[in-house]
Amino acid sequence: MVLLLLAAAVGGFVLTSDGDGVEVTETEGTVQGRPEPGRGPTALDVSVFTPAADAPGADAEGRRAAVMLAHGFGGSKDDLVDQARAVAAEGYVVLTWTARGFGDSGGLIHLSAPGWEIADVSALVDALAERDDVRLDGDGDPVVGIAGASYGGGAALMGAAYDDRVDAVVPAVTWNDLGTALFGQNADGPGAVPAGVFKERWAALLFGAGQPLGSAADVGGSLPGAPSGAPSEALPGGVCGRFAPAICRLYQQVAQTGRPAEGTLATLRRSSPAPVLDRVRAPTLLLQGESDSLFGLDQADATARALTEAGTDVAVRWVDGGHDAVPVIDEDDLVDGALGWFDHHLRGGPDPGTAFDLVLPAPALGEGEPERLTAPSYEDVTDPATTELTLDGPVQPVISPPGGEPSALTTLPGTGGALDALGGLGQSFRLAALPGATAVFDTAPVGETLTVVGAPSVRMEVTSTAQDATLFASLWVVAEDDSAVLPRQLVSPLRVEVPAPGETRTVTVRLPTSAYRVEPGQRLRLVVASTDAAYAVPGDARAYSVGLTDSALTLPVPETEAGGSSGPLVPTPLLAGVAALLGLAVLGAVVGAVRGGRRRRAGPPGTDDVPLVVDGLVKEYSNGFRAVDGVSWRAERGQVVGLLGPNGAGKTTTIRMLVGLISADDGSVTVLGRRVEAGSAVLGRVGALIEGPGFLPHLTGRQNLRAYWAATGRPADEAGFDDALAVADLGAAADKPVRSYSQGMRQRLGIAQAMLGSPDLLLLDEPTNGLDPPQIRAMRDVLTSYAASGRTVVVSSHLLGEVEQTCTHVVVMHRGRVVLTGAVDELTDDTGTTVVALADGQDVEGAAALLGATAGVTAARPTEDGRLRVEGTPTRDVVVATLVRAGYGVVGVDGRRHLEEVFMGLVGEDRPAQLEEAPR
Repeated sequence: MVLLLLAAAVGGFVLTSDGDGVEVTETEGTVQGRPEPGRGPTALDVSVFTPAADAPGADAEGRRAAVMLAHGFGGSKDDLVDQARAVAAEGYVVLTWTARGFGDSGGLIHLSAPGWEIADVSALVDALAERDDVRLDGDGDPVVGIAGASYGGGAALMGAAYDDRVDAVVPAVTWNDLGTALFGQNADGPGAVPAGVFKERWAALLFGAGQPLGSAADVGGSLPGAPSGAPSEALPGGVCGRFAPAICRLYQQVAQTGRPAEGTLATLRRSSPAPVLDRVRAPTLLLQGESDSLFGLDQADATARALTEAGTDVAVRWVDGGHDAVPVIDEDDLVDGALGWFDHHLRGGPDPGTAFDLVLPAPALGEGEPERLTAPSYEDVTDPATTELTLDGPVQPVISPPGGEPSALTTLPGTGGALDALGGLGQSFRLAALPGATAVFDTAPVGETLTVVGAPSVRMEVTSTAQDATLFASLWVVAEDDSAVLPRQLVSPLRVEVPAPGETRTVTVRLPTSAYRVEPGQRLRLVVASTDAAYAVPGDARAYSVGLTDSALTLPVPETEAGGSSGPLVPTPLLAGVAALLGLAVLGAVVGAVRGGRRRRAGPPGTDDVPLVVDGLVKEYSNGFRAVDGVSWRAERGQVVGLLGPNGAGKTTTIRMLVGLISADDGSVTVLGRRVEAGSAVLGRVGALIEGPGFLPHLTGRQNLRAYWAATGRPADEAGFDDALAVADLGAAADKPVRSYSQGMRQRLGIAQAMLGSPDLLLLDEPTNGLDPPQIRAMRDVLTSYAASGRTVVVSSHLLGEVEQTCTHVVVMHRGRVVLTGAVDELTDDTGTTVVALADGQDVEGAAALLGATAGVTAARPTEDGRLRVEGTPTRDVVVATLVRAGYGVVGVDGRRHLEEVFMGLVGEDRPAQLEEAPR
């Protein structure tokens, strides 16, 4: 198994530089993995990144430690390019690869099976051992570490288990046992069956990620990587995509029944680290997200315990991220720790230690910032001190409706935590606790702050009219006003068999593993529901009864120390989109910045204080049509910039690229000296209203503003809710549901929402849509005053008269290009034009005839508003003197053109570009 394409003649190479100017060479190639039966060789798509000879980390022979980076499910090596270059610049040889069954690699998806994907890991280690620039521990044994998230994290852990040449691993947000992860079971005791409750929404997303849309696979043809003309045994009816037949059949069976067939859990366990963790000797840094309903903290806990028992060096970090978060993992949580881990274990650098730390979120109900807590080691929190609170509530009936509908809604897998905004208002409780299908138990208000770290537990009694019961338990934090939030939107599924219909089963229920605080005056609420939209539930109608055995709620409250504020979480400026499929390829990998600090993509020199710089922006669609073609302009502090152009000019496409909603094919956007990409932290300083406002219709205007702000993770006192509501000018309607609002009211609320937190840059797409003239005038004053405070406003509009009165500067686009930029005063000032207002009753036609006969005048004509427009070489004083001598009364003189004249002179009566020019 050797690395091919190491020569430019075969795979090519590319020289690049990281942010510090360190030269890195990328070489593309392939490694031969295990052949698929009947399908011929399986080539894995590989890239190797090597630093310049003078980069740190080389030994006397010029050899270096190697790092392998693994991508997430549904991704490819292309997701890791930036991180690979950054790590290589630190002096490592970096190898990235596309897992079999994805991208340009051949083969089928076997879900990290030891004989397939994990055997591929060993083939890649073999390839590194043959390189003359990689350090060796022995013949065929390279010095190598592996890092990856989710699917890549499983490859890292299992690669270390099956290949003892791996020297260190950093798996993030990954699983311990795929069976227990996909079939959640949080009940202990008799009746708690091993096959828990199926996470059907997550499984459906995973299955969808294995479908090569648009390829021959969709119609049952051969898969990419298969020999030409080879049949595709994996595609009965074309539904299996690139999944191996056995995996496809497994999913189809479970998706239809909601229950695993015999052998399913054993198959999933074989594709898991759990059974082989006793083989792992490589020091392991486990990073697990606190917002993760796919692979929860309990999965990392099981892995950490098994590694510790096996005597492996292990450190654990709970980070603010996970599959239900955006980003899945923040680079600040990953990069420094991962590089420190590799530097010590691969190159003998400083020991990062094994202290445990976690991010405690901002108070669920109230104000404050996230906080970082630490303990000397993970073992200090695995057997914590506990406290008990008393839950109050009788035995309660709970109906499980036929077909599982209506279904409680606690989280939306694959959307990046889209329900979190409601959690900040306590509104998500209404969606999760459906009447008749929920049992509720409350504690008394607590008298002192409780820091919960781990899995609370409760003893519960269950009866069912069927042979078993499927339930979902969650623990909510409730404020004095009875508003409730669910920490990290997590629930505990459980399925228990009862001795017989109508008889009682007693079980211990482990509530979601998490970290949060309960403040004095708040209480905890146990909610037990019969349905949850993310899970499979029984299709028949059932009735349960749920009660508590001893009313005790046991809370883990380990001793930790404050590790300093983590600062505000990365803000999300818009609620306009959801996370990409699974977010699994968003590893943005485990490493991407230099030791001691995060790498940031800086903009051009001298732009640190410039609110917006657009440089060479290009957006080209698949049919070859360029909607935006080399657009460049900038907006300075104190300016109100109008982005003008006819329909199809590319205005909205440009604005969407300004905030990362769509990616540019070329060029860059810089805000305050930082490059803008999807999810960039600097977007926290941008407010935007693009293509109309979007609100939750059943919430009031005030509640929608608070929900939006809660999603940013910033303190409530920074929002400026009162100022925003003053801008919206809704009066008493601010406390009425948005579904009752007119278009103008929704538009004003959208502008107010964009202005929350007083962003440095405000982007408004057609902000006057739906506003009446008095409201337009009021909004004009608001925007002018806002810019005068030292901020910047960009307005996309086709209302030229309004732009002329509101904006200080304009950018005119036509057919995807900028055709004019400048200050409004300068563009409308015309020394060759004089506009004269005559006194009432004056003969405007006679005055026009008089001036038309004057030397140097090329045109003189009345205007629609009754004034006289004169063009030519005579100066304004000459025009006025000529009229006065003839007895005309002059009451006003102006030399300005309207912006409309300037605009029409550039674009004329042209049609929208894309209607007729887009290639077909």
